[in-house]
Amino acid sequence: MEQIYIVMLIALAVLAVIDLTVGVANDAVNFLNSAIGSKAVTFKTIMIVASLGILVGALFSGGMMEIARSGIFNPRMFTFNDVMIIFLAVMITDVLLLDVFNSLGLPTSTTVSIVFELLGAAVCLAVVKIVGTTDGWNTLTEYINTEKATEIVAGILISVLLSFTIGMLVQYISRLVFTFNVDKKLKTYGGLFGGIAITAITFFILIKGLKGASFLSETTSYWINHNQGTIVLINLVFWTLFSQLLVQVFKINVLKIIIVIGTFALALAFAGNDMVNFIGVPIAAFQSYEFFMASGSNPNTFMMGKLAEEDVVAPFYFLLIAGAVMVYTLWTSKKARTVIETEMSLARQDSDGEDEKFSPNLLSRGLVRGTVLIGMGLNFVIPKGLQSRMDRSFEKPKMVDTTKRDKKDEPAFDMVRASVNLMVASILISIGTSMKLPLSTTYVIFMVAMGTSFADRAWDRDSAVYRVAGVFNVIGGWFVTAIVAFIASFITVYILKIGEIYALVAMLILVGILLYRSNKMHQKKMREKLEQETKLNNVDIGTIQGVAAESSTQIASVLTRVNDLYTIVIDAIALQDITQLKTSRKKLKKLEKEVDNLRGNVYFFIKKLDDTSVGASKFYVITLGFLQDMIKAVSFIAQNSYGHVDNNHKKLKFNQIRDLKLIDKKLQILFDKIIILFSEGNYSQIEEILEDKDELISSVDKLIQKQIIRIRTTETSAKNSKLYFSILFETDDLIKSTIGLLELFKDFDIDVKRKSFTRMS
Repeated sequence: MEQIYIVMLIALAVLAVIDLTVGVANDAVNFLNSAIGSKAVTFKTIMIVASLGILVGALFSGGMMEIARSGIFNPRMFTFNDVMIIFLAVMITDVLLLDVFNSLGLPTSTTVSIVFELLGAAVCLAVVKIVGTTDGWNTLTEYINTEKATEIVAGILISVLLSFTIGMLVQYISRLVFTFNVDKKLKTYGGLFGGIAITAITFFILIKGLKGASFLSETTSYWINHNQGTIVLINLVFWTLFSQLLVQVFKINVLKIIIVIGTFALALAFAGNDMVNFIGVPIAAFQSYEFFMASGSNPNTFMMGKLAEEDVVAPFYFLLIAGAVMVYTLWTSKKARTVIETEMSLARQDSDGEDEKFSPNLLSRGLVRGTVLIGMGLNFVIPKGLQSRMDRSFEKPKMVDTTKRDKKDEPAFDMVRASVNLMVASILISIGTSMKLPLSTTYVIFMVAMGTSFADRAWDRDSAVYRVAGVFNVIGGWFVTAIVAFIASFITVYILKIGEIYALVAMLILVGILLYRSNKMHQKKMREKLEQETKLNNVDIGTIQGVAAESSTQIASVLTRVNDLYTIVIDAIALQDITQLKTSRKKLKKLEKEVDNLRGNVYFFIKKLDDTSVGASKFYVITLGFLQDMIKAVSFIAQNSYGHVDNNHKKLKFNQIRDLKLIDKKLQILFDKIIILFSEGNYSQIEEILEDKDELISSVDKLIQKQIIRIRTTETSAKNSKLYFSILFETDDLIKSTIGLLELFKDFDIDVKRKSFTRMS
């Protein structure tokens, strides 16, 4: 009988390792965001500092969170078999839930997920017990610790509002003091700022990071908790003098020191406390098994009240293995980079041309519009002179040689904001911990970062609606985490309860399959993103020849897809294949978005060219315009065809389909020639292709005329004619856009040959 529980423990150990990897991928943004975004030090240095923080926090974390053992449910009401089922369900749900959020690139709270998973699992078994006995529903509170769940929800609301507000105020004041000319202001204010920031971070390490550390005696912990004011004062004086010495004597940028220390502190706190969100449940299961084996009782009758009474301390080797897994994941996880990118995109200082990750919604539009109106009102109240002085503090210095720099090499924000992020987050989490408030590090750090970016005017009129929508999406995801975690864990417990060992095996296989598919999908998504990012980095685009060469590659790719999709749509409308039409619509929308993104980056493309390359700019803009017109024509055909079939309208007549296939074949021949032409960059053949343009346009005109005659002489429906005409008109636009593109490159080829001949002469 005991063998099944050994299998459960092995499964929990495997799930713990997986949970550590997905957990680190989600929470890495908490301690890497500020350092990576500011580029204060190299990425390798950041990773080394964070790794050291994780190892120190993991090795010195001897305690375990109460919520895993008795914070959410009362173990005295459950048998050993019950708690093992609860722990298994929680780990299975947690692994899948965190992996979903990582794949979406959204930071969520591991604390909230584990709390509501425990709550959902415990409620399910409590309901099963109540239904199977004569106990009333009022006894449900004896099984569940509802007070803790209420505190967690309250903690979410408090941390979201306070973190954003305080982060915004501190950053606004800091920017007024330092402006964007940080180097000049550091000589005057660097010492005091460094003293305050490092004191806050040091206090954070003592109160939050080392809370419950095994190497601290009870006397030392007691003294730290009861002499916090003295600790803060001594640290403030020491670090202020130390920072001033660094700035004045050694000419060292104290902001870099703050960022490095802050990164170490947050990584240490993450490993020291949040690690129990991943291994706390498996350790509780291991301790429960030890209690059960020592009792020699029946697993279905042995009540686990001892789990709440005994202090459960994680063995040193558990912590060592967990720390090693976390460090390994930190260096290798690609999903961690995706989560980091989400926060970077919402906090980035420069927004022009940035591909925003989130789409605006009604709430974000309304909030931004209201904020703009409030700002306009304040302009009438604040004196103009004061407004001008304040605005000058937010003026960014002009970057030198920005045209030669890769946008990815530029910091998302400066070191002042990074330091404020770390300082404010440290203070808030320290206060929350000392007051025993269940604040989540994810909530605090994310909302502080959003507050500082808002105060720093990173959200301008061009980006605010997207950034606000992103914040709402992330916050909404936090609440969704709680709901989904509860429901999923509830269902998983019930399946494990009734299915026993068979359900366990099936669930573990399901977890493996889902994680495998998730990783494959994420890899595919990253490959597609990489392909899209390489759009203008392969050739010299400083000249019109370079633009033409790069555009030829893009044109060949777009035309190949347009040609294929046009044929697929015509075949699908002939066969009334709604599935194929739906798929084609999605592919065309994706293609249209890719070209639209290219047009969105035209601003930066033009700025990268020198003053003598105005012709190259115009050439590139016109080329993209033709490509977009071609895609829109086929998209319109696909959209109308899908609507026609989806509404079950009458099919096109045989003669109509035959005529459309005739045009399709002619277009295929045309596109095949053009694709070869642009793939090889041989523009001399354009003249030959254009000789047949009048015949192709005439073919479409004849079909339009033929349909007019059909309407007058034979039976055709209005919907049928509407669809047929729309296909012909959009095909005509497609042909004319293609011809316009060819004529553009024909003129370019003639111009190049003329200049070449002039130079030879």
